[in-house]
Amino acid sequence: MNSEVAELYLSVLDDLYQQESLTIDLEGNENQVMVDGYGNFHVAKIDMDGLGDFNRGEGYSQGNSKFSWEKITMEKERSQELRIDRLTNGENLDLPFSMLGGEFIRTKVIPETDAARIAKLYGYEGVNLVEETLSTAEETIKALRKALNAMDDAEVPKENRILYIKTSLYSAIDDLDTIKSKKVLERFSKIVPMPSRRMYTSIKMNDGKDTAGNSKFGYEKAEGAHAGNFLIVDKQAVIAKTAQFLKYFTPEEDQKADDHVFKYRNNNLYAYIYENKKSGVYGSYAPDQGGE
Repeated sequence: MNSEVAELYLSVLDDLYQQESLTIDLEGNENQVMVDGYGNFHVAKIDMDGLGDFNRGEGYSQGNSKFSWEKITMEKERSQELRIDRLTNGENLDLPFSMLGGEFIRTKVIPETDAARIAKLYGYEGVNLVEETLSTAEETIKALRKALNAMDDAEVPKENRILYIKTSLYSAIDDLDTIKSKKVLERFSKIVPMPSRRMYTSIKMNDGKDTAGNSKFGYEKAEGAHAGNFLIVDKQAVIAKTAQFLKYFTPEEDQKADDHVFKYRNNNLYAYIYENKKSGVYGSYAPDQGGE
């Protein structure tokens, strides 16, 4: 295995992933989530008691604070082996090999990871979910205002709320261009228009195994899943993490054929919501179960 080339390409692919993933803001930094190298993640948690009375002569109330690392088992490992024949690559000025990794991350890894995170948040027990039909910009603005009011009442911090919204709904609001619509949108720290294919309440990840001569890869909308309208996420309430690994073998090292070989693998914590911050996620989805 050519480890130097693998490390170089992994660095490039990591940069591409950081730039183009629509849910990258949910990934915890190294101070919040760690990968232990054995298929687990460790999430930083802190808990403390509230106020008590101050008693003159006795002093301060004696509460407790606790910091710990909670061990979270990986949710899903995904992988793919990609091959380019030595001569095919050479005949095309090495373009197939140079394009392979980037296109794979951009068109396969990122969309699936985004969709899996969104679906995990929709399916997380204890979050606030609303089923509603939103067909106009006015209806969407009204629904967003209702969601923001609910989060305000739950005392969710206002400064880190990210809006993930289906592209068509966001475009309709943008076209509306009114004072009311602008005031609502200004209440989010970031707005991320999402392709409808990444906004399902549940997805099915195909395993790529050959069944009766028919292999299925990637992901698709799960049976019975709904199309998502929008998700509002307090960035401090959610942790996600994807660890990526890459191997590269030259044609000389390839024992199966005469190919340049990429072996890609990732390990995912799609979404973890802190137990005391579930009110920091609010989701709206369409009642119909039609495919998109």
